Amino acid sequence: MLKDITIGQYIPGDSLIHLLDPRTKILGAMAFILALFIASGPEGYLILTLFSIIIIILSRIPTSFVLRGLKPLYYILAFTVLLNFFLTPGVEIWRWKFLRLTEEGLRQGLFMGWRLLLLVLTTSLLTLTSSPIALTDGIERLLNPFKTIGVPAHELAMMMTIALRFIPTLLEETDKIMKAQMARGAEFESGNIVQRAKGMVPLLVPLFISAFRRADELAMAMEARCYRGGEGRTRMKQLEMKKRDYYALTLMGLLVIFAIYERLCL
Repeated sequence: MLKDITIGQYIPGDSLIHLLDPRTKILGAMAFILALFIASGPEGYLILTLFSIIIIILSRIPTSFVLRGLKPLYYILAFTVLLNFFLTPGVEIWRWKFLRLTEEGLRQGLFMGWRLLLLVLTTSLLTLTSSPIALTDGIERLLNPFKTIGVPAHELAMMMTIALRFIPTLLEETDKIMKAQMARGAEFESGNIVQRAKGMVPLLVPLFISAFRRADELAMAMEARCYRGGEGRTRMKQLEMKKRDYYALTLMGLLVIFAIYERLCL
């Protein structure tokens, strides 16, 4: 299960999506999320689904790897869909004791599940096609205008990127600890949900110790390289928006406009 979490991982490549400016990908992800929550009908979700498929193809990331990131969400997805099925009021189509399925609940549950799938599939491409350094530079450049009101743009960008970068590292560390404890007779995959949850408790102490040790090592490495924040820092590679970036941003703007039109007029 831990190996199925793809968030924070980066796959190098030279696809069209990889070559986009990180600012374009960040703004594009935000625009897609906005369009996804604005859309309310099958026409809008169909267009967004086609768009997601095209983006995945253009990224040249193996489809099996992208879909693998959905496995940890199966329980959340099922819970979300069932919750909407039986708790949304409307015209009743099926009933068993206290469970009541309605037409509105069926529609709402399917749309919520569909929305969650598209959200995870498409936004995961942001980290899969962007290196941590590129994301740091992109976030910092986007936050630069807020420096006038005291927002520490560089520090915020650095913290968010380090958090994303260390997700795969902590997952790998957790997997190693689990295997070491299983070799000593620990059980993590047997019993009910409560028993499995209790079995995960012995993982927390060594995992927290490992996380604090890595944080301390990272802080020492940054100090050894004379890191003092964002003031006066220069970059070896300067971000530059190209024609493909403007085309991509225009396309994302049109996608948001279509979602608004679909919600209001269709």
